Amino acid sequence: MGPLAGIKIIDMTSVLMGPSATQMLGDMGADVIKVEAPDGDVTRQIPPYRHAGMGAIYLNANRNKRSICLDLKQPDGHAALLRLASDADVLVYNIRPQAMRRLGLGYETLAELNPRLVYAGMFGFGQTGPYAAKPAYDDLIQGGSVMSHLIAKAGDGTPRYVPSAIADRVVGLAAVGAICATLVNRDRTGLGQQVDIPMFETMVGFVLGDHLAGLSFEPALDRGGYPRQLSPQRRPYQTKNGHVCALVYTDKQWTSFLGAIGQADLPQRDPRFATFTERSRNIDHVYGELARIFLERTTEEWLALLERADIPSMPMHDFESVLNDPHLTQTGFFRTVEHPTEGTLRLLPLAVSWSRTPAEIQRLPPRQGEDGVEILREAGFSEEAVADLRVRGIMLVPEPPATSSADKRRSA
Repeated sequence: MGPLAGIKIIDMTSVLMGPSATQMLGDMGADVIKVEAPDGDVTRQIPPYRHAGMGAIYLNANRNKRSICLDLKQPDGHAALLRLASDADVLVYNIRPQAMRRLGLGYETLAELNPRLVYAGMFGFGQTGPYAAKPAYDDLIQGGSVMSHLIAKAGDGTPRYVPSAIADRVVGLAAVGAICATLVNRDRTGLGQQVDIPMFETMVGFVLGDHLAGLSFEPALDRGGYPRQLSPQRRPYQTKNGHVCALVYTDKQWTSFLGAIGQADLPQRDPRFATFTERSRNIDHVYGELARIFLERTTEEWLALLERADIPSMPMHDFESVLNDPHLTQTGFFRTVEHPTEGTLRLLPLAVSWSRTPAEIQRLPPRQGEDGVEILREAGFSEEAVADLRVRGIMLVPEPPATSSADKRRSA
């Protein structure tokens, strides 16, 4: 199942950036082995949760994976990891490269062991600049990549962070593309390679693709920024009874919209509405006038009118209303599953679809270390060796759940 079926991935990531990327790879059919330290992925402890170690954020970034818990600071734990990596297709990590080398898991070591390995690192900064060894988190990268400045310019002047781990998720997406591209190259050449996905550089490119603007030129034509996106008036429009999201953008859409509201002559009365260029130059005024107009009808009236006029529009959802969106309901986007220890869960599957190799939820998010015995057996460890690692605390295994792993897979 899935376009990456048969690909084995050693997942040494934690928190969100790395796990979100490896979850997508697992959704695509790869066998993802999540390697956790004895303390476990910290997102396991972020509430809410029914049981400690199975927090909601963890659950939504770690399906389609198997979990093994190894103490890599112990020689035998380190040796076990090397054995797992010896026939893997990909190893993914999101700690600093310097820490990987201190663990004896640098690229040179693993490439000598497995020349076909794709060694993918997600970390804060490119390794040829002065920030190379600095730690990084989503908040820092949002600020450093100009995103907080954008929010200040578009708002009340106060810089803020986007209330979502947007840097982690964007860089995770970039990592998926980079890993898949490197696998294609590996299959053509027979050799793996090291691929670095730095957060800072990735996000600077992501943000400035819209906002480099006049700074794209030498000498600069302006001080940067895309005025439409920076307009304080660019926001969901308040209606008589709520809010609606709409974008009247092209000349055709403006003609249709103004005709639908009985103001077809507005461009003649106010030249600032006459052309795409004039609207762009006067975007604050244009959006301000739209905000006034939208106050005249209810959300339901606007959505019906905009639909008839073929104007792009959407209801503004909250956390709960989006769960009942009719489109998402009909497409089956939200999946309800029965987890053997966590009960009924709502999961967010990969939105991409394939005609021949569909991506499916094959495994539910694992408890810490629950698949360790199975993973080591597959790697050729004897029953005695597995038992010895458990007795010495080098591999941690939780108490068995009420249902088996086979039941867990079937419930997905």
